[in-house]
Amino acid sequence: MRWAWTFKSRIADERKGEDNHSSTLDPSPDFLCVGAQKAGTSWLYRQLAEHPDCWMPPFKELHYFDQLARTHTPPPRPRDARDRCFLEQLTRLNSRSYIDVEEYARLFEAKGPLLSGDVTPAYSMLNEELIEHIVTRFPDLKVIFLARDPVDRAWSQLSMGVRLRNISSFDVTDADAVIRTLLNPGVLLRSYPSKTVARWKRYVPPERFRVYFFDDLEKDPSELRRSILHFLGADPNKPSGRLRADDNGDAARKKPPLTANVRARMAQFFEQELKACAVKLGGAAGKWPARYGFSLLVYFWDLLDDSIDLFFWCDWIC
Repeated sequence: MRWAWTFKSRIADERKGEDNHSSTLDPSPDFLCVGAQKAGTSWLYRQLAEHPDCWMPPFKELHYFDQLARTHTPPPRPRDARDRCFLEQLTRLNSRSYIDVEEYARLFEAKGPLLSGDVTPAYSMLNEELIEHIVTRFPDLKVIFLARDPVDRAWSQLSMGVRLRNISSFDVTDADAVIRTLLNPGVLLRSYPSKTVARWKRYVPPERFRVYFFDDLEKDPSELRRSILHFLGADPNKPSGRLRADDNGDAARKKPPLTANVRARMAQFFEQELKACAVKLGGAAGKWPARYGFSLLVYFWDLLDDSIDLFFWCDWIC
């Protein structure tokens, strides 16, 4: 690995005099963005890739922990020496049939003293054993989750899946056909943000975990950008090159029209999750159930009823 140390030395010389955002030059990601898909992760990657306090991998979504990085063929064209070193290391990593966290960490040697991380929405589906393994190896890791109304997020994913031919075409006006398509595991497993957040929060300390909302990206992208950069330790006052905070190319993509009938059926499908998000995620999620006429009073009553049943069951056991 002599090339890596030579490269790190050269980067350190080039960055002399700049703010040192990393406490050590030992390779490791500073953060993970673990989703959600279709909730603003591409926007976030672009904002970070152009920010002077960050160095981001040459492509979004490394997919190492869910697919061992075997999703990018051919690899993107490297922009500079750092990208070439990253891609060389990734090629070596691809040859292994098991997860090697130490070699994964070395992918981030290229960052030098800058901030860097892995933006892969599929990490929202990782199991608890793997999450614990990751957090144990990287105890200083910060984790970001971008949450979106499950109905709107799922519809956006279905639209993208049909466009990319990852999902078979279906009649977008047929509510039954839409619900059947929602049962696709690749869609269903990404559609429960309250469960994703709960899994990650079991292992990531609260001061290192943040939930942000797609609603805020639509409402005030500048403030959302500022909040995320501040959390990561970057300077929110520095621009991301010429990229505006409200630059979100994905928002312009056309999606099939979502009829009122289909939207109502999807809301019924996700009713309990919408209510769980309102209670467990707070923030913008608190308004999601009301969009579809759902009341949280019934949800709280059910929780209370379950608690009472559990109390009497425990008392009977005693």
